[in-house]
Amino acid sequence: METEELKAKVEAVLFVTSRAMKPIEIAQILDSKEEEVEQALLDLMFDYSSRQGALEIDDEDGYIIQVRAEHLDIVEKLCPVELKPSILKTLTVIALKEPIRQSYLKELRPAAYEHIQELLEQGLISRSKDKNGRSFNIRTTNKFKEYFKLKGDIKALVKKLDATEDLKNL
Repeated sequence: METEELKAKVEAVLFVTSRAMKPIEIAQILDSKEEEVEQALLDLMFDYSSRQGALEIDDEDGYIIQVRAEHLDIVEKLCPVELKPSILKTLTVIALKEPIRQSYLKELRPAAYEHIQELLEQGLISRSKDKNGRSFNIRTTNKFKEYFKLKGDIKALVKKLDATEDLKNL
C-alpha cells in the first residue's frame, strides 16, 4: 500500500474511533504491517503538529485524534456533557426537589458533595447560601433546561409525568 494512502486510512480509523488505539489494532483493521502503521502514525502526528490546527493526535495510551486543549471551550459550548449515572441521579433529585438544601441532599445522596462540585463546574446547577447561612440552597440552571431540552417549569413537567404514569396504570 502506498505511504500516503496508508496514512489517509490510518487517519480515517483514528477519526471514527471513540477510544485510543494501538498500532497493532489499526494494522489488523487495515490488513497492513504494524511497522508501516507506526510510521504512518508518526507522519500524521508531524502533519498535525506542524500545521497548528485545532486537532492533534495524542499518543498517551494508544493513538487518537482529539481537540487541542486551547480549543476545548468551543467544544464544550457545542457538545453536551456526558454525565455519569450516579451524578445524573443526584441531578435528578435536585431537579425534583429544588430548591433543596445541600445538607438534605447529602442525606439523600451520600456522594452528593463530589457530584455538586462537578455539576457546578458544568453549569447545570447553582448554589446560594440559605437565610441562616449554615447550608446552601441548590437549584438547576437554564443550562440544565437547555441540556435536557426542557421548556417551562420543572415542577409542572413532573406533574405532567405523574399524570401520564397514572393513565398508564389504569
